[in-house]
Amino acid sequence: MLLKQIYDEDLAHASYLIGCQAAGEAIVVDPRRDVDEYLDLARANGMTITAVAETHIHADYLSGSRELATRAGSALFVSDEGGPDWTYGPAFDDAVRMKDGCVIILGNVLVKAVHTPGHTPEHMSFLVTDGAQADAPGFILTGDFVFVGDVGRPDLLDEVAGHVDTRFPGAKDLFASLRDRFLSLPDYVQVLPAHGAGSACGKALGAIPTSTVGYERAFSWWSEYLRNDDEQGFVDELLQGQPDAPFYFARMKAQNKNGPVIIGAPPALIEYSPEELAAALSRDEVIFVDTRHNREVHRGAVERSLNIPGPAKTASYGAWVYDPEAEHRPLVLLAHDRREAESQRDHLCRVGIDSVVGYATGLEGLELTTPKTIAPQDLDGFEHSLLLDVRNATEYADGHIPGADHISGARVLRSLDRLPHDGTIVAYCQSGVRSSVVASALRRSGLDITELEGSYLGWAALPSSIPVTGLAMAGAERVGHAAGQPDQGASRSMRGGER
Repeated sequence: MLLKQIYDEDLAHASYLIGCQAAGEAIVVDPRRDVDEYLDLARANGMTITAVAETHIHADYLSGSRELATRAGSALFVSDEGGPDWTYGPAFDDAVRMKDGCVIILGNVLVKAVHTPGHTPEHMSFLVTDGAQADAPGFILTGDFVFVGDVGRPDLLDEVAGHVDTRFPGAKDLFASLRDRFLSLPDYVQVLPAHGAGSACGKALGAIPTSTVGYERAFSWWSEYLRNDDEQGFVDELLQGQPDAPFYFARMKAQNKNGPVIIGAPPALIEYSPEELAAALSRDEVIFVDTRHNREVHRGAVERSLNIPGPAKTASYGAWVYDPEAEHRPLVLLAHDRREAESQRDHLCRVGIDSVVGYATGLEGLELTTPKTIAPQDLDGFEHSLLLDVRNATEYADGHIPGADHISGARVLRSLDRLPHDGTIVAYCQSGVRSSVVASALRRSGLDITELEGSYLGWAALPSSIPVTGLAMAGAERVGHAAGQPDQGASRSMRGGER
């Protein structure tokens, strides 16, 4: 049996190719939308992708299951559990709709679907048996059910899908799935999750890519509650301190349920000369995406450009500041060459941004402006209408600049009505990366934005700095809190630094 994990650092997303070498057949589970890597991997191992499967209707990225099944000519498998509200749409009419116990056979390899509700009602996990070596499962693909050191959050349906209080029955379903499905497996079974550290699909995901049932049984935060049959304690702990759910999750959830558009072979990107780009910008025909680090952006940038540093986090930050359902101008990327631009385009398509039409290799000949900044030591005497902290909620609670209000950068474009349109907003994050991304989008929305140089770390380094902590602000009303909603925490561990 061949088993390969394909990991996307940008979205902290893992997909899997599993195949039988003897039969030359493979299945891909939870693929991303740019699918060439799966086709190349199968071809390199002398295999044909004959099946594509999803664990559930995803919220954090746009699924590539329909894309890959179409390109490979393979069968598509999706869940048919969870009730009518969680049924995949008509675009999946040609798919095999799996019930609990459905088995997919690939030569000597058996892949069995197991209904594991909790994160979502329709969620499936897959037990994998290598028939050439064993007569029982040795692996479980857990999707967003069980992560390394954590479990999938059940509150996203409330947060992004417009449901009310589904988090409570979802958390109880998750407890039952752990007890009856996961912990009934032998300790040696390897756990292969769909996400790692940095994902907003849980709050304590580990950076180790895989685990075992025995390790999670012994060391996960939730294991004690299961050992003590303490359902309420589990529910309380699970729902406390979940990370901010980015606003684009709602778009992903809806599109994944209805069926993502199949993009096929994308058209060739246009290389814009400085004159062509300047003309297109003057006619407001395109949006320019500045992919440089904020240090370079602050030396001079194209007016009303979006700062989406790449390519490592192009999808993550791009989804924060560009909504393809609200903005119809295409994107032109700053890139060293065509290959880099195509890589950035691939990242953006993973979150449903399909509007990249071209790239430019430099800023020569373009009119530049210098984004406004302020030094931390000058903040006290600077007149502003709002001091805006765009970090995650737990970062804010752990310590923030006195007087700052909080809106997560992943939600700020859905919160424009809560921001002052008169006066200057001073924005900061931890080191300046996220606040530069957010500031560029807010400037495009017509707001007057000044960025704090060095952001929170720069301010905290001042001898006179005394941050406000969660204890000091208990009970205080802040801009970043929607009425009736609990504070949402940040992920406890992250890959690749600040997000």
